Amino acid sequence: MSFRLAAYAVCIDDGRVLLARYVSPKGEGTWWTLPGGRVEHAEDPYDAVIREVAEETGCTAVVERLLGVDSRVISAAESTNGTLHQNVGVFYAVRITGGSLRPEPNGETAESVWTPLPDIAGLSRSVVIDVGVGLAVEAPGTGHLASFAVGGLVRH
Repeated sequence: MSFRLAAYAVCIDDGRVLLARYVSPKGEGTWWTLPGGRVEHAEDPYDAVIREVAEETGCTAVVERLLGVDSRVISAAESTNGTLHQNVGVFYAVRITGGSLRPEPNGETAESVWTPLPDIAGLSRSVVIDVGVGLAVEAPGTGHLASFAVGGLVRH
């Protein structure tokens, strides 16, 4: 089984959420996700989310609070590399404090945009968007969502 620890930024402002359009380097497609990604060895997830926002969007950010942690196991049939995989995502409410949106230089984020919350449902997107937005607007004090909308999601 493979394992990945990731940190994700949930930036909601004026009924819009900041999303990043991921383009697979292996040609597997493109989909929307939250700014964020892998926590490097010996890196704190808190620091990782700030770094990832800067790398992927060109913006500086501050963490306002921890929203929750999501752990999901992806079957070998559904994973991109054909092996059983566990992804643990740490979700933070983040506020943008400066910078300008731009594509990630030499990276996999083609663009970042502010998207009205109702428009999310029509996007080809990663499940992390539903989890992160769900934690931001619906989650109980436990920081864990028992269920969330997954209809039509790309599972990455």
